[in-house]
Amino acid sequence: MGWIELHSCDFRFNRAMDRLKAMHTFVQIADHGSLTRAADAMDSSLPAVVRSLAALEAHLGVRLFHRTTRRITLTEEGRQYLASAREILSAADAADRALSVEAAEPAGQLTITAPVLFGHMYVAPAIVRFLKRYDKMRCSVLLHDRTVNLLEEGIDVGIRISPLEDSSLVAQQLGSIRRVVVASPQYLRAHGVPRHPRELLDANCVRVMPGAPVSFRENGRSFTVAARGNLEFNHIAPAVESCAAGVGFGIFFSYQVLPLVREGRLRIVLEDFEPAPRPVSVIYPHARLLPARTRAFIDWMKDEFQGLKL
Repeated sequence: MGWIELHSCDFRFNRAMDRLKAMHTFVQIADHGSLTRAADAMDSSLPAVVRSLAALEAHLGVRLFHRTTRRITLTEEGRQYLASAREILSAADAADRALSVEAAEPAGQLTITAPVLFGHMYVAPAIVRFLKRYDKMRCSVLLHDRTVNLLEEGIDVGIRISPLEDSSLVAQQLGSIRRVVVASPQYLRAHGVPRHPRELLDANCVRVMPGAPVSFRENGRSFTVAARGNLEFNHIAPAVESCAAGVGFGIFFSYQVLPLVREGRLRIVLEDFEPAPRPVSVIYPHARLLPARTRAFIDWMKDEFQGLKL
């Protein structure tokens, strides 16, 4: 191969590397919501970040951000491009790391999200054990009781208690949980054990806001009951404790009440009318080549929660 061919290959390689660098800069700006914070995160200068973004927008022929003096937000084209850029960068990162020491020993930063109480009770202990096994890893854990957009919020992996509806994500089921009705033994002695969910209409129920009607199943068909009561919370833990104290019935996920059921402070009732169990899944963005650290974490969680039924 002559000098001209070698120079041409180097030029094409440099252009590809510049494109990846520009994509990385774009993702950093989207994640940090600021050109300045993106520059700081990459240990770069603000002018270099501005030039990189301008070059990428010129190449694509679209504006990726709405920019004002106070804030920067993604355009519709920017949101679409963000998902593709993450996948391309993930594939490039995985291809590099597949030939590095990380393939044998996962290392680097991983951001994980999970529901608040389930994350506290089950996910956090599993992550602690993961970090003891892979001490070169660093994990940031975000606990939220809302549906988190992994792609827009720059999160690597999520634990979710619901069917997956987002086609841009992959879900691997870890186990399942039930939605149960509970009350304290003393409340049941005083008011009786209900034989049908409609009896909850005449009982006192501790509610968790916003207190939507509760689904049940009977003979293969679903129906709802709008439970009412004189106490409601915006958080699960005090609602569970109030039920254990004998205030009334409560409707919770099984994992939320399992410790108190085992202690005998709560009893599960109306089991024959429970809706189908909900899947507990580990979710992550579509990527043909996952980083070794992400793959290791997914495999770890599958082992930790194998056959989980709560």
